[in-house]
Amino acid sequence: MITGDLMRVVSWNLNGIRAAIRKGLDDWIEEIDADIWLLQEVRALPEQLPKDWELPTGHEVVWHPAEKKGYSGVASFSRIGMEVITRGIDTKLDPDDSEGRVLVTKCGSLTCINIYLPNGGSGPARQAYKDQWLEDLLVWAKQYLSSPEPVVLVGDLNIAHTEDDIWNPSGNRMTSGFLAHEREWFSRFLASGWHDLHRIHFGERKGPYTWWSNRGQARALDRGWRIDYVLANDAAFTAFESAEVNRQAGLDCSDHAPLIIDFKF
Repeated sequence: MITGDLMRVVSWNLNGIRAAIRKGLDDWIEEIDADIWLLQEVRALPEQLPKDWELPTGHEVVWHPAEKKGYSGVASFSRIGMEVITRGIDTKLDPDDSEGRVLVTKCGSLTCINIYLPNGGSGPARQAYKDQWLEDLLVWAKQYLSSPEPVVLVGDLNIAHTEDDIWNPSGNRMTSGFLAHEREWFSRFLASGWHDLHRIHFGERKGPYTWWSNRGQARALDRGWRIDYVLANDAAFTAFESAEVNRQAGLDCSDHAPLIIDFKF
């Protein structure tokens, strides 16, 4: 239970909100008891949700689905009010953000950039698309980084930054998401001034992982990747209280675990 002036924020790639609802999403929303939910890969239009499903009591929701049904998309829930600032990052690759990659909202005093970065694993063309998208994001995000108000950039960034962020680094050096140039981009992104809250909280150690392959025993043995992040500008970092990765919720509802952050404003 969050009390007083604490604010709890959750970022979670659901790998399909309809499937997550069937697997117990509502129970975890009640259990985690967050003020703001920033969801990625919802893979549904609002009208495709189960007819008997209702938004958690007291929450507002903003949807930013992909134009293609059953693909990508983000959504943000808030029980402390929510104002839409923008959608997309003005990239020439997808000026209308037809893939539903970015939703920026202001919830209370906190600006939330809810983001689902492209995956480059399907081939060279898609990797090139991802690479350009990363460079466009680096430029676009500077306006929020320098804000005197607290800002978080959260979501599935589809990159494991360091060898601590992946169970088997030596076996994945040629895998999209752990390519040398992607990791170098991430270093530049953090060097521009963003704070990686979970790494700061947990220190220099393996994990905690946020995504696991469904192949073999990866999930049971915790052989995963840390590709989901909560990044904060200076103003949000000064209000940072604690961080958590709820692996059990991930095992129940998705192939990703929810990231939980508490702030004190």
